[in-house]
Amino acid sequence: MRAKHSILIINPNSTASMTKGLEPLVSSLGFKDTIYDFFTAPSGPKSINDENDAAESARHCLPDLVPLIDRHDGFLVACYSKHPLVQSLKSNDGVKSRHKPVTGIFEASVSTSLQIIAPDEKFGIVSTGKVWEKILSSAVVDFLGTRSEASRRFAGVETTELNATDLHDAPAEEVQKRVKNAVKRLLRKGNVGAICLGCAGMSGMNKMVREACVEELGDIEGESIRIVDGVQAGVAWLEGAVRSGF
Repeated sequence: MRAKHSILIINPNSTASMTKGLEPLVSSLGFKDTIYDFFTAPSGPKSINDENDAAESARHCLPDLVPLIDRHDGFLVACYSKHPLVQSLKSNDGVKSRHKPVTGIFEASVSTSLQIIAPDEKFGIVSTGKVWEKILSSAVVDFLGTRSEASRRFAGVETTELNATDLHDAPAEEVQKRVKNAVKRLLRKGNVGAICLGCAGMSGMNKMVREACVEELGDIEGESIRIVDGVQAGVAWLEGAVRSGF
């Protein structure tokens, strides 16, 4: 009997409830032949609200992650940013020598969006605090390699002005209103074919985003918008990469 693969889902903030919230999203994909383990930062930021938080969270996580590298075949960093853990893990000798794939949910969702939108469409991101508008826009340019390509394929970032923990702690009506308003602002930029959920804390909010699409565009066009959950996109890519030995 073939040994099962093992993928580690890494929540680099120290809020265990956010890690718990990722488990049903992963299991819903139905990859029965893979073992999924979940890691929460042992200390550090409760919510990653800017690049400084991301860097600090990497410092708290990396010492505990390095001993786990031999136990797993692939790694997903579940923070929607250009998180330094992605590159740190990719640079690890054990990861490189044994071809263990690593990705972040930002990279996975952008890659997926580019593959599913039509040639004349763009993708956009709905995220949390306003600071992410500039950070994620710059990250997309870096990821795509040229500003002109980003301009052609990327509609931009709209934010709720809530942080990741607010998405679960704030009143549900307020969260829904802010998420829907951000989605509608993004759609008004025109020709958006895919929307990325730009925070691990937004995972599972597909229904709310879909409702906003339908309210803004009507049933047919609103239902046609692709909603990309970075956690699920990352797991799906890692499944293929691990099985293919990339």
